[in-house]
Amino acid sequence: MNDDRIQGNWKQLTGKIKAKWGDLTDDDLTQAEGNTEYLVGKVQERYGIARDEARKQVRDFEATL
Repeated sequence: MNDDRIQGNWKQLTGKIKAKWGDLTDDDLTQAEGNTEYLVGKVQERYGIARDEARKQVRDFEATL
């Protein structure tokens, strides 16, 4: 799924994102507002993983949509 589709469906996706990454807050998702790089950064920060791993997780998540 490309960034445009993610941004367009952001409100619907927030539930799925919170199910996958439960440590993300509503504020995190509001700030991200469809910006996948911001989401990658928040996943990295909240889970203490490398940026490449966070990016891979977000890409894998996008592939399931």
